[in-house]
Amino acid sequence: MEAAGTGENFGRNTNSRLETHLGATEAASLFTDDLILEILSHLPARSVHRFKCVSVSWRDLITDPANRKKLPQTLAGFLYFTTDYRGHRHHFASVSGSAAPSNPSLPCLQPNKYKDMAQVDACNGLLLYRDSNKKMTHWNWNWAEEDFRFVVCNPVTGRWLELPPSPQSPENRFSCIAGLAFDPAISSHFYVLHFEQTFQGSYITAVNIYSSRTRAWTRRDSGIVENVTLLYLTRCVFVSGIMYLMGIHKGINQENVLVGVDMEVKVWKIIRVAYSSRVGTFGSSQGCLHFAIDSSIDKIELWCLKDCHSKELVLNNTASIDKLTSMTMKWYSVAEIHPDCDTIFLVSWGGDTLAAYDMQHQKVGCILNVEINDRQRQRFLLYIPLFSESLADADGQ
Repeated sequence: MEAAGTGENFGRNTNSRLETHLGATEAASLFTDDLILEILSHLPARSVHRFKCVSVSWRDLITDPANRKKLPQTLAGFLYFTTDYRGHRHHFASVSGSAAPSNPSLPCLQPNKYKDMAQVDACNGLLLYRDSNKKMTHWNWNWAEEDFRFVVCNPVTGRWLELPPSPQSPENRFSCIAGLAFDPAISSHFYVLHFEQTFQGSYITAVNIYSSRTRAWTRRDSGIVENVTLLYLTRCVFVSGIMYLMGIHKGINQENVLVGVDMEVKVWKIIRVAYSSRVGTFGSSQGCLHFAIDSSIDKIELWCLKDCHSKELVLNNTASIDKLTSMTMKWYSVAEIHPDCDTIFLVSWGGDTLAAYDMQHQKVGCILNVEINDRQRQRFLLYIPLFSESLADADGQ
């Protein structure tokens, strides 16, 4: 009797689960394509790509070029440049092995308008360039000595905007650090922050803020209380309304720190990092600020700022790169952090190879060959295509 009862209960439970499944399937069939796209548009890019496996119809819906404007995109590859007697040469390295959805290596500017241009920053599909009316020498970033303009563009749509001159103060002759702040989930408008220092090694004196909403610059004194010098050519990373840069805290013991500032230059924060005598790599990943550093010759640590209001980094992952080194017979250092997962990108010490390393599963991913210039260390910018119509009031086509 007990066995029979168990069988009856199993049958009832099976029927119940089947009815629930059929009910869910029936309910799902009521969703229109527009409603599905609306739901998917609010999910991270990594989740959207996973949903391609739900069904053939979902896969076709997600991959349809007409729907790209509505859905978040994932990493397409890296922008970088080399220099020679002709100036800067722009390159693109694809992480998928396929061609880029557009040509992000060159902005869609008027032909022959500028003699040279340099990549400055990239943020969520928009690119920031510094364009000059004369050939720029190798790593000449003393911008105050040149006639230059900032240009923001979206290579997917071909739209671009030339910014008016940044209002540098005459005494602040060394102001070669700028970053782009843009979050399409919040607004179609962007900011450019141009940081001023009197000379290399001095403290931050002011910040010039360009707003695409007002189409004008605003110059504000830094107001930072602690004595911090920005590292020469530090990268800028925009996360949750805060622009982060790498600097040196001039306290009792000089230490490397992360410096954060909001778009109104009213809120500053200083974040201490592990192994403060070394320069790590930081970036935005999964909506949080991440910091990666080589803690030893064969060990890498990935730290995370879990809360945007926090000032303390938490150790997220540790990995050994022995496997990658033994496979390629090359030494690597951290170059970039994947925006959607715990994957880091490592550049070989020779600068000719860029490799993906999954820290969570301790696996080596794609290995990319890149063009090198012996006179410089490669600087890579993450590129995520933006298919929506941004820069609606742009000067370009």
